[in-house]
Amino acid sequence: MPNQDVIILVVQIVAALGVVVSVVYLGMQIKQQNIITKAQFGHSLTQRLYERYFQTSTNKEYAEFMAKDWDAEDLNPTEETRVQMAILTYLVDIFDVYDKVQAGLVDRSHLDTRMNTLKLGVMKTKNAKLVWSYWKWNRTKEFVKWFEEEIYGEVESKLSDEEIISKSKELNTLR
Repeated sequence: MPNQDVIILVVQIVAALGVVVSVVYLGMQIKQQNIITKAQFGHSLTQRLYERYFQTSTNKEYAEFMAKDWDAEDLNPTEETRVQMAILTYLVDIFDVYDKVQAGLVDRSHLDTRMNTLKLGVMKTKNAKLVWSYWKWNRTKEFVKWFEEEIYGEVESKLSDEEIISKSKELNTLR
């Protein structure tokens, strides 16, 4: 009988070790999957920038559009719409990257790269401020505060709802 107790004890110890090894292996698999997921997100974000750069280098019309003065007073309605849609594209990209950084899914460098580009002056144009004044209401107060401090150096003045509606009428998307 004592031999049977020893055998049961050995089996329980082996089973317990098996559970520990399984948990450790599962943890390693989850860590590896997180690394793969982060890499995939990072690659897709980088791919977005590469596509814009490639478009600029290979499409003459797009390059001419990018080279325009986006703050010029003589932009026609089509050009204003294109500028506003480009700015909205940049903002949506920033929103996405910011959220991914906050969730720990991508490195902060993806966000910094994009913000450094916007700090070159794009967001200080009349059209950009107009687009931002409309779209910032879709974001959290923390994001808006962070973004405005990054871009403008201080939080933009708070506009009333009436001012937003009035300014929104200037957006080509609402004409």
